[in-house]
Amino acid sequence: MKLYEGTILTVDSRDSVARYLVEDEGRILYVGDELPESYASLPVVHLGSRVICPAFVDTHEHLASFATFHAGLNVMNARSNEEIKQLVADFARISASKTLIAFGASPHSVSEGRLLTRAELDEACPDKPIMMVKYDGHACVVNTLLLKQIAAKASKLRGFHADTGEMNREAFFAVSEYITNSLSIPQLVGNIQRAIDYLASKGIGMVHTVSGVGFAGDLDVSLEKWLGRSAQSGFQVRVFAQSMDVNVALKRKLPRIGGCFACALDGCFGSEDAALHASYQGGANQGVLYYDDETVIDFCKKANRAGLQIEMHAIGDAAFDQACRAIKAALDDFWRDDHRHGIIHACLPTKAGLEICKRYKIQFPMQTSFIDWPQEPDSYLCRILGEERAVRLNPLRRYWDEGIRLSAGSDAPCTDPDPILWMQRACNHSVPSQSLSPQEALRMCTYNGAWTTFDEDEIGSLEVGKRANMALLSGNPYEVGTARLGELKVEGLILDGKLYRSQTQGPLAAVLRGIASKERI
Repeated sequence: MKLYEGTILTVDSRDSVARYLVEDEGRILYVGDELPESYASLPVVHLGSRVICPAFVDTHEHLASFATFHAGLNVMNARSNEEIKQLVADFARISASKTLIAFGASPHSVSEGRLLTRAELDEACPDKPIMMVKYDGHACVVNTLLLKQIAAKASKLRGFHADTGEMNREAFFAVSEYITNSLSIPQLVGNIQRAIDYLASKGIGMVHTVSGVGFAGDLDVSLEKWLGRSAQSGFQVRVFAQSMDVNVALKRKLPRIGGCFACALDGCFGSEDAALHASYQGGANQGVLYYDDETVIDFCKKANRAGLQIEMHAIGDAAFDQACRAIKAALDDFWRDDHRHGIIHACLPTKAGLEICKRYKIQFPMQTSFIDWPQEPDSYLCRILGEERAVRLNPLRRYWDEGIRLSAGSDAPCTDPDPILWMQRACNHSVPSQSLSPQEALRMCTYNGAWTTFDEDEIGSLEVGKRANMALLSGNPYEVGTARLGELKVEGLILDGKLYRSQTQGPLAAVLRGIASKERI
């Protein structure tokens, strides 16, 4: 039994701030301002200037992909292609991997204003195949060695560009599948365990992962299910089967389905293939809807009737409306009161679509890291969309006031899983009138994330009877001021009443334990 004394941000229905919290065997026994005499003799953890809040929830992440890229080379902070080439050359010299992966290249954050080319990758890394993934996770550049390996698989697909080495649209998905299938199971398991440790270092105690990126037999869906069930130190995983085939979820006894890749209704702004009702500026391109309405509606009806929770990727307004129409059609076909279906990203809404979302209680796993994003800056979005559409992107305040339930996710590996950044961006929107308050932002990152997968009775707020899952912050987000939210640090993660410790199981032990476990996933 342990007593915490200091500032406790409960994120209960009143956003109460308490002075005391008592934990016993992983559960919260008491939260309040007056300490009952029966707890007065307990050992005390004095928080001082630090603050406790519920552990954070990342409601949209590609865990296997993030783990793979996290084990590779991150070039997001590079400011020129010459710097990227040097990073690649250095990485190639020290990496033992047969095929190299780098991630985070953006034409908008480098001085050249473009992605590097196949020829430049060849200069930096002539002796090993390498894939340089674009920051948005929807395109990549390959060097000549990798191009030769994937040409037969990808050359007839949309988005295949042998001259520059750039792969986007379906060609990119084919390259991604080729790379992921080249990983050994022990390598993938170890990468995922290290990724979980990294998430925990950011105060994240639960991740919602979208799985299914081309592994044979959807092996990554099964692996993430097993590893989620066997995760140590109280870390929790909720798996969405990233497939338009309902049986992929049902045969694994998963209660939810959806994500990006196979469940993406459109592309993204970075590749100008997010589906729009009106063309991008300066041309006739309206992006790409990957499926027709009949296909999406049929999927949603089958998934909804099977009792599954559905989430789908929609970035452009045309894709947003398609998602709304499909979920509406599914619920009109078979009504469920508490379905918690969601639209991932929901970057560019329409009035008609929002009316459907309000009426049918559709929730949004949002990526506030996309706001004022260095890899995809406002100036770029304004140039390709026009100012009128650009200022309507990610309207958090409008969503919140309309009663749409918002949660926070990283879309990792696209952005770093960083809840402090999520709150900072949510409270400092590039359109100031669309900002949230610190209380709302913290709720979005904690309670609403738990609610999204029906976990709110156990986690998400610090209340009596719930699991003692808590993040320790360097200061109080309610008081530090919105301009300084980004200065806060996560100083610890407590899950089930214990300080988080790194994953230590070997790959085989982790998989076997997960297969045998009945833990909720």
